Amino acid sequence: MSTLQAPGASACPACSAAPAAAEIAEKAADRTGARVALSLPKIHCAGCIAGVERALDAAPGVRAARVNLTLKRATIDADPGVTAADLIPVLERAGYEAHELDPGALAATETDRAGRDLLMRMAVAGFAMMNVMLLSIAVWSGAEGPTRDLFHWVSAAIALPAIAFSAQPFFRNAWSALRAGRLNMDVPISLAIGLAVVTSLWETALSGAHAYFDAAVALTFFLLAGRWLDHRTRAVARSAAEELAALEVPRAIRLRDGAEETVDVADLAAGDLVRVRPGGRMPVDGEIVEGTSELDRSLLTGETVPVRAEPGLAVSAGEVNLTGPLTLRATAVGEETSLHRMTELVAVAESGRARYTPLADKAAKLYAPGVHILAGLSFLGWLIWSGDLRVSLNIAAAVLIITCPCALGLAVPAVTTAASGRLFRKGLLIKNATALERLAAVDTVVFDKTGTLTAGTPEPVNLDARREAELALARALAEGSAHPLSQALAQAIAARGVAAADVSDLREIPGQGTEALWQGRRVRLGRADWLGATPGATTEAWLAVGDAPPVPFAFTDRLREGAEAAVAALKADGKRLLLLSGDSETPVADLARRLGIAEWQAAVRPEEKAARIRALEEAGAHVLMVGDGLNDTAALAAAHVSISPASALDAARVASDIVLLGGDLAPVGDALAVARSANRRIHENFRLATLYNVIAVPIAVVGWATPLVAALAMSASSITVSLNALRLKGRA
Repeated sequence: MSTLQAPGASACPACSAAPAAAEIAEKAADRTGARVALSLPKIHCAGCIAGVERALDAAPGVRAARVNLTLKRATIDADPGVTAADLIPVLERAGYEAHELDPGALAATETDRAGRDLLMRMAVAGFAMMNVMLLSIAVWSGAEGPTRDLFHWVSAAIALPAIAFSAQPFFRNAWSALRAGRLNMDVPISLAIGLAVVTSLWETALSGAHAYFDAAVALTFFLLAGRWLDHRTRAVARSAAEELAALEVPRAIRLRDGAEETVDVADLAAGDLVRVRPGGRMPVDGEIVEGTSELDRSLLTGETVPVRAEPGLAVSAGEVNLTGPLTLRATAVGEETSLHRMTELVAVAESGRARYTPLADKAAKLYAPGVHILAGLSFLGWLIWSGDLRVSLNIAAAVLIITCPCALGLAVPAVTTAASGRLFRKGLLIKNATALERLAAVDTVVFDKTGTLTAGTPEPVNLDARREAELALARALAEGSAHPLSQALAQAIAARGVAAADVSDLREIPGQGTEALWQGRRVRLGRADWLGATPGATTEAWLAVGDAPPVPFAFTDRLREGAEAAVAALKADGKRLLLLSGDSETPVADLARRLGIAEWQAAVRPEEKAARIRALEEAGAHVLMVGDGLNDTAALAAAHVSISPASALDAARVASDIVLLGGDLAPVGDALAVARSANRRIHENFRLATLYNVIAVPIAVVGWATPLVAALAMSASSITVSLNALRLKGRA
């Protein structure tokens, strides 16, 4: 029997364990031992910590065990060869649930920690800003002499620790840039904050009338707000290459002299015999030498129809064994497998996309040196003109503050956040900070077929042509199988109200179908060649009753909701559309004709999809790739921008820039319109920031703006940029 890819189909839990966890452990281990990381989701108190550590310390080969209650995680230093599989039963016997740690939890934790760190620094700066502003009101109201000095010193006591803590990201980045002999946006930011603090301390020490601690801390707060908004738009988890690596099977069953032994995949060699049980992924590339089954090859080809597995068939790492046990002889292991080569392909594509330069970075290359030159010239000019170092420093500080790139820093994240919110309400989640900029430039859209334009689930199409007795028998046989076609057929017949026939001795034949006895005759439901029928051009399951000729049940892959609307909208928008699928020619051609997509290609392998995307990009096209399978991962990463449905496999979702949250594909067309509008807003914000500088900088240079006035002007420009960005919430 053949099948369309079952949604949510996966290997057994052991087979989906991430080898990247082993890699992380290997990197962390010393030369004489191993480090194992375990997740402990149910621990909740100090007693749990003690119990877990006691159980682990008593386990053979364990040198030391440490438990982190906050992260619900245990780290174990052990002798070489000790694995998570050895330690999990130890904890289960002690009454604690344990799992091999998914390295994605580490990456997610680091991402969350960075966001919390920025939010905490912004909160400290905001709290200090409000208090210093309150103290400044007294000075602005006319406080003089010792009272004014006291308020200045109290402001310093509040502002200095707050700035030292909150502005650390800017100081660290600026220092790193200067050490590397280059300038970035954080260099003028750090200089502006530092000069405002130094000037304020000088004025306070000399009992001056003005101090600018409020300006320094307000500057820090607004800049952190921009940095946090930018971080929010970067919902970045693991790279797609890491997700693909997580599908590599960490352990395998090797056959030696007829006996089974579980070994690390790294210990396998070409020529070894490997047993793969039903539901398991192929750990290596090889050739089947024993057993019959069916293989889900959607990982590498995107094929919706499983392939019959029998001796002599070549298999690739990552393919899923569906029904019967198989024995294969390894022909390629480790870095030589198809899955590992695809992982490398994705990693190369991701690094190429990382070279995209966003608008803000392009502006920074010109802006940062210009600010330094302008502030330096202002300082030297006033020092030569007036000979007053104090006045010259104040004016230089005012120039640095008034030109501080807060508005530029908010120009992109404010728009991105507003546009992301608008698209989220439409059902699209923006994952990458530069995705909207890239999406606005798209002129070519490439679609995958199964799971993207179609729902990826089989649907019977000729039930009306079958008699009720045939439907009843088909339901009875289909209910005896977990095969996706059987499940779809049983559900469709049940929805018609047809009861299952009364059969006996029902059993499933791996790789073939199901059979039973009905009224003394043998009835079978399964593959065409098993029943002696001639296969048709579509996906089919055949029913045979006794010696009567078998009859087919034909299946199709129904369109995803909104697919027709999305394609029509993109065509109306003047986009070039292509359909690239790993499926066979007939269903791809039928779908392309139904949707009106003129350019299509069938039986495309993952590396061919990625190569076609790269060829289009090299020809000057800006490609949007829409796909959902692991076979699409390299193409998603290679495209100028990419979208995958939430139903896609993890690696495809991570490789994409945008995730389609619902089942409706129609918002894809809307996304391009919102992206173009967002791009216009970003350019408007840059023009507003430039206009602000054209007006404000001369005022600061001629000495008409104190650092405090400069800080207020800078804040006003930031608010203007943010308000312009909020216009996106109203219309696209």
